[in-house]
Amino acid sequence: MEDTARRDIRRLLKTFGIQADEALTAHLERHPQMGALQVRIVLEDLTEYGDSPPAEPLRVEVEDTIVQRLEIGD
Repeated sequence: MEDTARRDIRRLLKTFGIQADEALTAHLERHPQMGALQVRIVLEDLTEYGDSPPAEPLRVEVEDTIVQRLEIGD
């Protein structure tokens, strides 16, 4: 794999990570009573391949739970 592609991948993932962190943090702050947040992250290839799409389309899906613990005194 070319260095350019590797840099593009890392830039995409870094940007997503920063934006996801900010969105999740803000959401949890707006809903402090919520004990756990179930989330799913999906990566899909949006490329228009025309008449020759790949045999296996690119799709990565990750699910997890983010637990928010209330501080004593809240």
